[in-house]
Amino acid sequence: MSTVTVTTPARRMQALARAEMTLLGRNKGTLFAALFVPLVIPFSTQQAAKDMDLEGTGLDVGSVVLPSALGFSLLFAVYSSLTAVYTARRDELVLKRLRTGELRDPEILTGAALPSVVIAAVQCLVLAAGCVALLDAGAPSRPDLVVLGLAAGLVMFAALAAVTGSFSRSTESAQVMSMPLVFVSMIGSGLFVPLEVMPDKIASACELLPMSPVIELLRGGWAGSLSAGEALGAVTTAVAWTVLAVFAVRRWFRWEPRH
Repeated sequence: MSTVTVTTPARRMQALARAEMTLLGRNKGTLFAALFVPLVIPFSTQQAAKDMDLEGTGLDVGSVVLPSALGFSLLFAVYSSLTAVYTARRDELVLKRLRTGELRDPEILTGAALPSVVIAAVQCLVLAAGCVALLDAGAPSRPDLVVLGLAAGLVMFAALAAVTGSFSRSTESAQVMSMPLVFVSMIGSGLFVPLEVMPDKIASACELLPMSPVIELLRGGWAGSLSAGEALGAVTTAVAWTVLAVFAVRRWFRWEPRH
């Protein structure tokens, strides 16, 4: 009797993730940006935090630097590197070939994203442990909000990477296409300057940026300064951006090279 192998979506995505991890290891530039850039940038954030007037904000150097470090990991290990991955696999016709098999479209995109997501998650654990040990950040007051913020960021920026990759004409241009959101997030989402020390009108506008609710949940969860209403507002904003990104992927994602 012949045996019939039944594959599940989880097994198919796991196999794709293993193959993607192998390909990612061969791309030294993308791997460097994903692994080492987020580990270096927080040192500049630490110096900037020491020069800030944090009196009356409920923050200290640790609660400023730690969420920022996790945010940088999301930007570089997930968003920037995954934008390049989606664009490269599209131009290499890998995505097109995968669609002719058992894999469904969401499984292809998810499987390709898993290595970057896992790298970022591990990196966040290392960064959190380092900040607690070196900056005396202490344990999070609301671990649930920290986990929620990190999970929201991983999903949201993976989806946003697929959107950005859709409009990138080549692997080289993918890095350029990802820069606007990276810079806006660094400046306006509290990675370098917490929203708590910004003027109220500017802070209110910056709260609507994709990274802002993630940082708000991470920082508020660590410092214990986030009310139930504020947490709900941050979650709502993060979900709205994720839904918008998923809609854009379903509508405009390109499976073949752009000409």
